[in-house]
Amino acid sequence: MTDTPELLSGLALASFRLNGQFLQVAEGLARPAGMTAAWWQVLGAVLSEPLPVAGIARVMGMSRQGVQRIADLLVERGLAEYRPNPAHRRAKLLQPTAAGRASIAKIVPGHHAFAERLVEELGPDGARDCLEALHRLSAALDRLDAQP
Repeated sequence: MTDTPELLSGLALASFRLNGQFLQVAEGLARPAGMTAAWWQVLGAVLSEPLPVAGIARVMGMSRQGVQRIADLLVERGLAEYRPNPAHRRAKLLQPTAAGRASIAKIVPGHHAFAERLVEELGPDGARDCLEALHRLSAALDRLDAQP
């Protein structure tokens, strides 16, 4: 008997803990801008280009329904707006408003400061190694998910 099941459990539990830790950090960074981590996540997905709700969900690994709820809230608060989608009449594109971009801009200084502290803690090579390992794990899960 190998320890393969324990390795999978360990990877999953470490990922869940890491997700919780990142969400806690993100909540702390977003709060002074009057946002939540989830609002920041959805708005951040459309900073470079507008996307439909389903596209945001795919990119961010969230449920379409959860993104829809947050997108509607962002629109209601004037932080984002829906635009027509030339590729699909019913799936409108979400894009940030000037107020949404200003809210994100308020988060940037704290984000940069925390990034500096984290990279100092891990070292630049260590941070790159962590990032590479996470990408490899995510790619492996994508490949396995695509298999019947």
